[in-house]
Amino acid sequence: MLSVELHAHSALSYDGRDSVELILEQAQAVGLDAIAVTDHDEIDASLEAAERAPEYGLVGIPAMEISSKAGHILGFGLEDAVPPGLSYESTLEAIWEQGGLAVIPHPFQESRHGVMARISRDQLAEGDAIEVYNSRLLTGRANRQAERFAKSHDLPMTAGSDAHISEMVGQAVTRVEADDRSADAILEAVREGKTTVEGKRTPWHISFRQAAGGVTRRVRNGVLGLFQ
Repeated sequence: MLSVELHAHSALSYDGRDSVELILEQAQAVGLDAIAVTDHDEIDASLEAAERAPEYGLVGIPAMEISSKAGHILGFGLEDAVPPGLSYESTLEAIWEQGGLAVIPHPFQESRHGVMARISRDQLAEGDAIEVYNSRLLTGRANRQAERFAKSHDLPMTAGSDAHISEMVGQAVTRVEADDRSADAILEAVREGKTTVEGKRTPWHISFRQAAGGVTRRVRNGVLGLFQ
């Protein structure tokens, strides 16, 4: 079984903080086998991480977190960025056109761009897999809803730290029964449901700090935009 981090953000995300190097160092330090950097509507840092991962004894999976009109969708195995602002269905299609894997993260956490505020349960079931454990939680209710939904629809399940600072990489991992140690094999195993999930809650003070950092960065970028 391979230990895989499937949800982490670098400084390229508007609410991320750390470099690819720090993220890879943390992944190595906590004993992960593979990692996907999943920046918001950006792919360059993820492509860099996928290329550099072997230097740290890791498998790198190119990926991104895409802002569809319905909410966030994780796309894995991508070569090119999927544009934000597409419909839920069009975002899935854009991922599949690249041969990628579409995972729906925190679907029932509507305050964090979970898709269930804008789509039906039948549409949710169209995803390749459901993120059923996201470390950034308050009560865990939304995670339990996601797990119940995935099980009732026989959908593959994943976990993710949703780390926005490097120290949180590895808080939640997806254990993947892959045929070999490669990105393609990992994604195929996820597609086939050969996964188990485990994780622990991001400490509240870290979640608050991450959220505050995202707000600060958005304000700073907005102010800078006035002078461009």
